[in-house]
Order: sequence, then C-alpha cells, then structure tokens
Amino acid sequence: MTNLFPDEVILTTDNFIVAQDWEVPIAGFFILSTKRKIRSISEFNEEEAREFGVLIKKVRIGMGEALDINDVYFFQNEDSVHGFHLWMFPRYEWMKEFGAKIESVRPIMKYAQGLEITEELLSEVKKSATLMRDYFKE
Repeated sequence: MTNLFPDEVILTTDNFIVAQDWEVPIAGFFILSTKRKIRSISEFNEEEAREFGVLIKKVRIGMGEALDINDVYFFQNEDSVHGFHLWMFPRYEWMKEFGAKIESVRPIMKYAQGLEITEELLSEVKKSATLMRDYFKE
C-alpha cells in the first residue's frame, strides 16, 4: 500500500488523532484513531469515552461547514490489524452510481484506489485536509 497522504493530520487531541485516510484518495475521507493501542470502544477509559462523542460531532460539523459534505458513513471494525480507528467516509454525488448502502463503500474505495494519481487529485485531497485544519484553528 502506498502512503499517499502520510502527514495529513487535521486534528490531534490528548487521546485521538484525526487524519486523511493515507491510502484512499477521496477528499474528506478521515480516520479517527486512538493514541493508545486498543481494539474496541469497550476498552476506552472514561476520558476517551467522553472525548470520543464530542470529537466525532466536532469533525462531522467541520466536514459539513468547511467541505460542504452532506452525508457521511461511519465504520469501526474491531478486527483491524491497525488498532482502533473509525472511518468517517464522505458521500459525494459521483458515488451514487455505486449505490447508497454499506455494500457500496468497498467498490467506491477500490475505484478511488484505481484512479491515476495526478497532481490535481492529490491537490484536491490535500486541500480538504488543509481546509479542515484551518477550520479547527478558528
């Protein structure tokens, strides 16, 4: 796998990091991960549990206000080798041809990964991360 966006962190807190997905070139596809190595929400300590909901809401509001994203799918699977992470997957108009259910996400990701990596595509994805970083600085 290629690390297309290894440094596109948009927000860091005491317990979490939110960053652009580093291997799928979809603008606004963010991953919220824990700083501690855990697998499940059930392993959150009290501080992480309190911060988690607030952070998801904050990022989702930012996705709407800074990136004009109307719909987002959220996914978390506990059997990931990458440890705990929550996918915050934006839904764009161009994705409608793949369907509008959970089954559509994998084909969309494969399609995006199969795109020719152009400067324009990289720029679009990096711009979304920059807009979100700037949004959180305000």
